[in-house]
Amino acid sequence: MTKLKKGLVFGKYMPVHSGHLALIEFAKSQCKHVIVSMSFMPNDPIDHSLRFGWLQKIFEEQPNVTLVEKIDDFHDETLPLFEVTKLWAEFIRREFPDIEGFFCSEEYGEPLSFHLGLPCILFDKARELVPVSATKIRQNPLAYWDFIPNVIRPYFVKKICLYGPESVGKTVLSQKLAKYYHTVFVPEAARQVLKSNDIDEDIIITIGKRQTELVKEQTLVANKLLFCDTDLITTQIYARHYLGFIPEILPVLEQQIKYDLYFLLDIDVKWVDDPLRDLGHR
Repeated sequence: MTKLKKGLVFGKYMPVHSGHLALIEFAKSQCKHVIVSMSFMPNDPIDHSLRFGWLQKIFEEQPNVTLVEKIDDFHDETLPLFEVTKLWAEFIRREFPDIEGFFCSEEYGEPLSFHLGLPCILFDKARELVPVSATKIRQNPLAYWDFIPNVIRPYFVKKICLYGPESVGKTVLSQKLAKYYHTVFVPEAARQVLKSNDIDEDIIITIGKRQTELVKEQTLVANKLLFCDTDLITTQIYARHYLGFIPEILPVLEQQIKYDLYFLLDIDVKWVDDPLRDLGHR
């Protein structure tokens, strides 16, 4: 089969997954050049700039792949498939006039091919090679983890915060949970920063920044779940206790991390003294 000079693969990639990548690889094998078009709408559940950034990272060293993003102003979900693909064909002719064919795994391939007057090259329409969809991933990302590219996995990591006062077992529990679930944990930044309980504003801010950095760093390498020993709410509580006020940056840093689940640990174990603990009586 003679290769097409230029072919098109298009979709929302919400998120891009191994099925999309297999389709694009197939298109590359059939074309000298492939255009990967990502359509988006302002209210998409995953922001379009994030999705396009993922595509850019995945294909950054592939000069025979051109990435474009286009706002979806050509779809009308009230129309039947045959009629709506007529609108899609008008869009494709306008935006990609020099393509010689397109690639897909969907039912719309045949009617779109009819309206475009160009061949549709189908790939894995039965979803036997890569049994996944973006909808399934959005609904239950952990169940389809193996189909999510590494660059995208941090977006779907579930962050679990172990919360509570000192000496209730947060550190030990986070370590044991991380080991059990074959993932990593976020240690308490204060333990890395403090040398004593002589605390000032600069130290509190350093702790807040470092705690935020640690969560972001460990999210990049976590396996589905990330267990976090404390959070920025705790840092603010200690700031109020030691300083009498909360530095303005701490609530800002707090908003940078969203936890999916909190465990509030009870004070039902014996308080253990160490050089950095001084609130056992409370």
